[in-house]
Amino acid sequence: MERSRVLSLAHLWTAFLCFLPAVGLGFWQMLMRSPLPAPVDDPNTYYASVTAHGSIMAYVFPTFFAMGFGYAIATSALGRPLQGEKWAWVGYALSLIGTVMALVPVAAGRASVLYTFYPPLLGSPWYYLGLALVIIGSYFWIAVMLVNFRAWKRENPGKPVPLAMFAITACALLWGWTALGAVSEVLFQILPVTFGWRHTIDAGLARTLFSVTLHAIVYFWLIPAYIAYYTLMPQAAGGRLYSDTMGRITFILFLVFSIPVGLHHLFMDPEHGAGFKFVQSVLTFMVALPTLLTVFTITASLEIAGRVRGGKGLFGWIRALPWDEPMVLAVGLSLLLLGPGGFGGLINMSYAMNAMIHNTSWVTAHFHLIFGGAVVIVYFAIAYELWPRLTGRPLLSKRLADIQLWLWFWGILITTVPWHIAGLMGQPRRYAIFDYSDPVAAKTAVLVILSVIGGCIVLISVLLFFYVLVRSSFAPVAESIPPIRYALSVNPPATVPSLLNGFGLWNVILLALVVIAYGYPIGQFFFLHNQDAPAYSLTRGITK
Repeated sequence: MERSRVLSLAHLWTAFLCFLPAVGLGFWQMLMRSPLPAPVDDPNTYYASVTAHGSIMAYVFPTFFAMGFGYAIATSALGRPLQGEKWAWVGYALSLIGTVMALVPVAAGRASVLYTFYPPLLGSPWYYLGLALVIIGSYFWIAVMLVNFRAWKRENPGKPVPLAMFAITACALLWGWTALGAVSEVLFQILPVTFGWRHTIDAGLARTLFSVTLHAIVYFWLIPAYIAYYTLMPQAAGGRLYSDTMGRITFILFLVFSIPVGLHHLFMDPEHGAGFKFVQSVLTFMVALPTLLTVFTITASLEIAGRVRGGKGLFGWIRALPWDEPMVLAVGLSLLLLGPGGFGGLINMSYAMNAMIHNTSWVTAHFHLIFGGAVVIVYFAIAYELWPRLTGRPLLSKRLADIQLWLWFWGILITTVPWHIAGLMGQPRRYAIFDYSDPVAAKTAVLVILSVIGGCIVLISVLLFFYVLVRSSFAPVAESIPPIRYALSVNPPATVPSLLNGFGLWNVILLALVVIAYGYPIGQFFFLHNQDAPAYSLTRGITK
């Protein structure tokens, strides 16, 4: 068990040590786009910075975090030593090497392609190989999760797999499916051109393959936060989970509906017909179901805890909740951010309304509000929950932790609300510099300055988070720290249906949905007219 704690800590520290500079880069990018003076006012540096920021935030940070959290769950929820620990370390090493390999060419200005792998602009092959290694390393984590999941089921026939382990296994399977799109694009489209083995690339096919990953990855980010919603928050609040069954259905729905939805990111692309775009738009609306179930279940769980603590009247239970507990506070704030973030998603996935906000700051606001807001704030709370258990040292201060969470909440809101408004006013994203002497751009100047203030608050919040973690890591060892405790449901099930205790049938259904949603959109590129065209490589120029 001791070695497993070191394994989890290594992953979590790596995740957060990558996260810190990425937040700093994000704040500098906001200064660059604002009327305020920014150090190193250079567009080339801006796009390299955006690539580093996006690559870390999309691939590196959440992957290491999910892996570290998964190993902690596998040992604590199952109550047994981790099987395959040596392979887990191999996966960690590969992902770490891949991270360095990817970021070095970005820092050298040879991979300023953002984090969306969209030809014909291509970066250094080592950037793509590095991110591929991060994913390959994470597949070792997927294998370890499945091995431990199945081992526990063999040793406990007929018993429900603990909900936390069931959920993190769903997360691992989802990531295994999700990554296939980007990996296929890199292996079969991008690398042959960047290495000079081919001279042309089909940008439409490449973008379609990447769309398989582009939206489903959001739910890979989201599931660890939802695990905290269902299994850690009710315990921290002093109550019980409203329904174990509802939790299992939620994570199954995420697995089944998260993959075949990415084509809504290509609504403006001409390669695909309206019919398949509509199919995936409908499937995207289905992803709202597990979130609606979760909002109901977690609100009910909070009410149960509030009533247990003596809350009276219609809303008295809200005041009775222990809002000084970081996990309870983080989940409450996360739900408040999830509401407007989810509403923005409904706009993005609507076939007609998407055209109004396509490639504007609205899109940037949406995914920062979902990931930075609803997800990362719970990652912080998970870290506060795990650190004493993994280090044997008490958390420095719950009060400081609560202040940090409040700063993050208000910082994210002040950052993203002006972005939404500026997007509706037509401000494009992915621009390094705006000419605010232009009357059109000048209308958004105040909004952009407000977002910079929000970014400053976010940066302060992150520095405070690191202060709490570092000071906690060097605190005296505690005589006794209780283990991680997962919430019991109101009626803990002695057994559950086999469909809610495994993933065999759900993987088959998912495969069928992927074939329906992507079979023709991908297959058409192999049977219709050739769309290959020269690419532009940042290292080799126009490929020919």
